[in-house]
Amino acid sequence: MTPSEPQLKRAAVFVDGQNLYYSIREAFGYFSPNYDILKLAQAVCERQAWQLAQTNFYTGVPSALDSDSWHHFWVAKLGAMGHQGIKVFSRPLRYRNKAILLPDGTATVTMVGQEKGVDVRLALDVVRCVYHRQCDVIILFSQDQDLSEVADEIRLIAKEQNRWVKIASAFPISPTSPNRRGVNGTDWIRFDRALYDACLDKKDYRPK
Repeated sequence: MTPSEPQLKRAAVFVDGQNLYYSIREAFGYFSPNYDILKLAQAVCERQAWQLAQTNFYTGVPSALDSDSWHHFWVAKLGAMGHQGIKVFSRPLRYRNKAILLPDGTATVTMVGQEKGVDVRLALDVVRCVYHRQCDVIILFSQDQDLSEVADEIRLIAKEQNRWVKIASAFPISPTSPNRRGVNGTDWIRFDRALYDACLDKKDYRPK
């Protein structure tokens, strides 16, 4: 028997903070994580006529020794997210050099953070959320193809529970976006700069 599609669809958002940051930088040219995640999650859900049930954010955070300013930035920003009701998960972040293509076509070398354990925690939380029937829709703010295995697992759980579940990946798109694919095995939700700019976090989290 095919499970019926619920009229009211509860959406759970899971954000890979560093993946989203770098895709935003490549698409829109912003060089700081200036997203207001709650506003962005709400905007995407509203366009799909889904009810935002929970928002989860995952990121690596550099140590004060690696980068004092970025450490304080993330500690303050994550604290603000927590006050908004966002569930936050963080781990230490390490850096390496990476070439980045800028919107004007030129290239630059920048420091890119490497995370340990963040993607695993995100994947486990997604599976737990669906298993405990806390949502009808999973939205991944990520283009990490490693999460395609999570999509497969979600479909297996939905089949075992005989219920309707959707998994989607949301990501920015622009003429300068080098990656135009969402996570394999998910519905792709593209958002443009106009939607993103309506969801900016204008607070300055840098140390005084």
